[in-house]
Amino acid sequence: MKRTLLALALAGFGLTAAHAQTVVKIGHAGPLTGPIAHIGKDGENGARLALEDANAKGVTIGGQTVRFELVSEDDQADPRTATTVAQRLTDLDVKGVVGHVTSGASIPASRIYEQAGVPVITPSSTNPKLTQQGYKVTFRVIANDLQQGAAMAKYAVGNLQAKKVAIIDDRTAYGQGLADAFAESLKKLGVQVVGREFTNDKATDFTAILTRIKGRQPDAIFYGGMDAQAAPMLRQMRQLGMQAKFLGGDGACTGEMIKLAGDAMNADAYCTQAGIPMAQMPGGEKFNARFKERFKTDVQLYAPYSYDAAMALIEAMKAADSVEPKKYLPALQKLEMQGVTGTVAFDAKGDIRDGGVTMYRYQGGKWEPLK
Repeated sequence: MKRTLLALALAGFGLTAAHAQTVVKIGHAGPLTGPIAHIGKDGENGARLALEDANAKGVTIGGQTVRFELVSEDDQADPRTATTVAQRLTDLDVKGVVGHVTSGASIPASRIYEQAGVPVITPSSTNPKLTQQGYKVTFRVIANDLQQGAAMAKYAVGNLQAKKVAIIDDRTAYGQGLADAFAESLKKLGVQVVGREFTNDKATDFTAILTRIKGRQPDAIFYGGMDAQAAPMLRQMRQLGMQAKFLGGDGACTGEMIKLAGDAMNADAYCTQAGIPMAQMPGGEKFNARFKERFKTDVQLYAPYSYDAAMALIEAMKAADSVEPKKYLPALQKLEMQGVTGTVAFDAKGDIRDGGVTMYRYQGGKWEPLK
């Protein structure tokens, strides 16, 4: 009887050992509540799909079978909350982070990750300052605002023949940074900025600002900020009878922008988006189909980049044969992999190498990429 029990115990131990897994936590940080929660959730789902794919294939690191677990935190797109979230994630011993979504959150949070030595890859924060701080653990898989601002300015002047342009931003690190880059590019092209106004990322009434601008008769109005403000702004422009072309960055280049703006959307709305259209991404169409099947919703904006950011962390761990940040960081810095969005490889500052920018125009009920 004792021998039988011992045999069963040993068999049970063997079974447990055979199925033992090392759980590796990967953090995600972004706005999961508030006016741009749809964008934060989009990014979270992209990272979640990457971890599910890795777990399905099976990953062995350091001789152990690894199961990746996503730990997602809501930073509310708020700088102060972002630092709290970053501290919480590092306290939870995450081995890497996908995030934050907005530049205003990423920049202050990056100091926490640097101090903890935890690599963080943003799928969407585009302010150039993020990677100009000299931090070793900060990376991004998307083009920055300098590239977006230059692309929009060149198109506005060369293709739209804009002579007078007004600029509005939401005073966030993202919105103001993008607006500054656009304004600087216009200056180089000799175009007159007839008004520079600002609001905030919680506002919904822009009548006073637009009324001041209306008298200056701009050919185009550029807004640096997210869709939650861009949509009501566009509606109020049309209500005031303003026929100026509406220009925006990637924060306004979403399906949600179209829903929120409603009938105000027309062929005179344009936006830039860092990266290339999903249909032109090497793995874009397949990713889009799988994402929709898994989450029962369309990709909003950054999900493919979140997927690639999460996969970059995992590939670096595999290359270093370690999940410890200090050991796999050098592999991440030298990484070159084919992702959904294209080749993922970083320069010395942590910026994506060869990041592209695409111009879009609203047409036929959706944002259409311009050749």
